[in-house]
Amino acid sequence: MKFGHVSMVARDTDRLADFYKAVFGCQDTVERWSMSGDLLSQGNGVPNSEIYAAWLSLPGTDGPFLEIFQYKNIQERPTPSVTEPGYGHICFEVEDIRATFDAVVEAGGSPLGKITDLGTAEAPCLCVYVRDPEGNVVELEQLTA
Repeated sequence: MKFGHVSMVARDTDRLADFYKAVFGCQDTVERWSMSGDLLSQGNGVPNSEIYAAWLSLPGTDGPFLEIFQYKNIQERPTPSVTEPGYGHICFEVEDIRATFDAVVEAGGSPLGKITDLGTAEAPCLCVYVRDPEGNVVELEQLTA
């Protein structure tokens, strides 16, 4: 396994991404993009899911990146304090998504969505969202079918 990315949910992706670029030297790794549709909703377990996203490099690394999602229909919550969760999810790239999904459930986690291929025929990308035992969201990605 290897660590893939950290995701934050924002009210305004552009404003938050620009903040991380200005303050921490992050850079856009790809052009900002939008995604919606049944496959996305199947993968993340959110009906009628629509997102606008930015992917930013993290300083000092060529690997993991910061993903900032803006959902069309966000659910407001109070601003978290230092002791409360505040990020959308963490992601792990895995070799066998089905075995890892089963291991999450066996260890006390729970599923959110169904394993879904969000890639292409040339570059499959299986993904699914699950919860850890404390309810934090974790995305599993398998970059080969």
